[in-house]
Amino acid sequence: MKFNIPNLLTVIRIFMAPIFLVFLMAKNIPHHFLWAFIIFTAASITDFVDGKLARKNNQVTNLGKLLDPLADKMLTTAALLGFMQYGLCNIWVLMIILTREFAVTGMRMIATVQNVVIPANIWGKIKTATQMVVSGAVMLLADIRFVPFQYLITASNIAMWVIAAITFISGAIYIVQAVKVIDFSK
Repeated sequence: MKFNIPNLLTVIRIFMAPIFLVFLMAKNIPHHFLWAFIIFTAASITDFVDGKLARKNNQVTNLGKLLDPLADKMLTTAALLGFMQYGLCNIWVLMIILTREFAVTGMRMIATVQNVVIPANIWGKIKTATQMVVSGAVMLLADIRFVPFQYLITASNIAMWVIAAITFISGAIYIVQAVKVIDFSK
């Protein structure tokens, strides 16, 4: 199998997700939140770059369409799982986000079988960008200890609920679009 640069960047992001989580959870490593932030940021940048390169160089592939959202989900889910361990994310936030992701992925699979393309919408991009920016900010603030950790826990949980709301809205919009073009009688 031959990879183009955008797909290679996506695969790199997939492998960066567990490495990121190791650093996020490594309390015995000094500045582990900072190291996790650096890895998370580098992985997030690959998300931006791979899409730009794929569109610019006409290298959008079916493999890329499959792997890119998977890589995003792996990275953001790793962050939320790690945050749960520190009290920075509520389990229900993660449940809302994962439910949306499974529902949208299921719709995509049904659409693919029927040769129907449901284009990504701006809400999905806003969802991913918000998840990445807020997650990065939480890690950075956790490392510099700008405020007592208890305040960060409160602020992070509020931000995570905002992310859950955006995620829910993006999923609902996607499902409404999908229901209009998918034949569920097949």
